[in-house]
Parts: sequence; structure tokens; C-alpha cells
Amino acid sequence: MKIVSWNINSLRKRQDRLFAWLEAEKPNIVCLQETKCPDQLFPALALQAAGYCSAYHGEKSYNGVAILAKSELCDVRPSLCDEVVDPQARVIAATIGHLRVFSIYAPNGQAVGSPAYEYKLHWYRRLRDCLANEKSTDLVVCGDFNVAPDDIDVYDPDLWHEAIMASESERVAFRELCEIGLRDTLRVHHTEGELFSWWDYQMRAFEKNRGLRIDAVLASKKLASGIDREMRKGKEPSDHAPVWAEFKD
Repeated sequence: MKIVSWNINSLRKRQDRLFAWLEAEKPNIVCLQETKCPDQLFPALALQAAGYCSAYHGEKSYNGVAILAKSELCDVRPSLCDEVVDPQARVIAATIGHLRVFSIYAPNGQAVGSPAYEYKLHWYRRLRDCLANEKSTDLVVCGDFNVAPDDIDVYDPDLWHEAIMASESERVAFRELCEIGLRDTLRVHHTEGELFSWWDYQMRAFEKNRGLRIDAVLASKKLASGIDREMRKGKEPSDHAPVWAEFKD
């Protein structure tokens, strides 16, 4: 089973790329983030024709998450489990076979110490509490975490020291997710550096490989994993590349 997480940075803008990629790669489960697509415009019928069931939680112009799967999605929940009303569409969960799958788009935080930064840390605590209460032992959490977990995950650790997405408090929040029994699947199999999932559109960052690894697949099982760097190339790409994990029952 191949599970992919991709911040698509506008589903409607990159819908053709998505469908071509689905046809070529045929992943079993895809978690999308930053769809920027209200629910009434989500291409559920087109995805169904392509062989994918879908669950989605979106809003116009911002945020938005979705789960696509080749099999039925059950027990869909378009929120965290704490019943806090949050207008930002940042999480959706569904059960697919024996897996409980989350697609999450963590807040950016804007600047260390800002109100948005405090909201981000609080949101991470809410996410951790929600995941810790999940009864399924087969848990997969895919998403744009907006955190580079370690210095190896940034192209210039000195430049990014204590900057947004690389501050110690954000990294602690990410580690606390893993401490509930999840593994950062890429690091199970790859310990080398320069494996990034996001590159700024400016200053030829992609060509120079000046990126960050802020997208991940966390799972309660050991999975093979990698990054589909080729999808960052071509016409009007997302600024994120898909990250994937694969495992056998």
C-alpha cells in the first residue's frame, strides 16, 4: 500500500497535474493539503471516475485538506476531536480498511513570538491530544507540518536558527507527536541530508536545492518512504513535492 502526502497549493489550479499523476503513480491513499477549494467545488465526481473515493474539508482561497483512496472511507471527521470550533480547515480524518488516516495542514505561525505562533503551538497540542486518544493502533498522519524537525531538514541551519518553522518550540511540538507512538517514516530509512519537500518560488531555490523538509508521513508502522522530487518541476508546480510511504500487510 502506497500512501502519499502532498501540499498541492491550490487544487483547482493544479487539478490536471493531480489527475495525470494519479494515473501514472496509482497510489492507494493520497492526503492533500492547502487545497484552497470550497467543498461545493471539490472534484469528487471526477475523482470517482478516476477510481478514487474522497473526503474533503475546504474553504475558499485558504487552507483545505482532503483524503483520496481507492477503497471506501469510513468514519470521516472534518475536525480535531476536541469539539473546539475552528473556522480554519486544517484537518480531516477517515478510516480506510484497518488504517486511521489523518490529513493535516499545520499553521505556519508567521513569526516566532507572534499571536499566530502561539496559535500554532496550541494547535499542535490539540492535535497531539486528539491523536493520543485514537483507539486504532494503525495510525497514519500525513501532512504539511510547517516544521523542519531537525537541522538536517534545512539547507542552512545557521540561517534558519530559531526562525519560523525551525524554532526549538516548534520542533518540540513535532517531537511530542512522535512520542505518542508515531515514526517519521522518512527517517526510518534515510538519515542523509538534503532531502527537502518545500522550496520557495523565489531566488531559484529549487534549482539550488535551498529547501526545507516540512512535509511528512508519520505512522505507527515501519514504512518504506521517499520524496517525489520530480513533481516540483514542470509548468506551474506546487512549491511542495509529494512525500510517500509504502508498507506491506
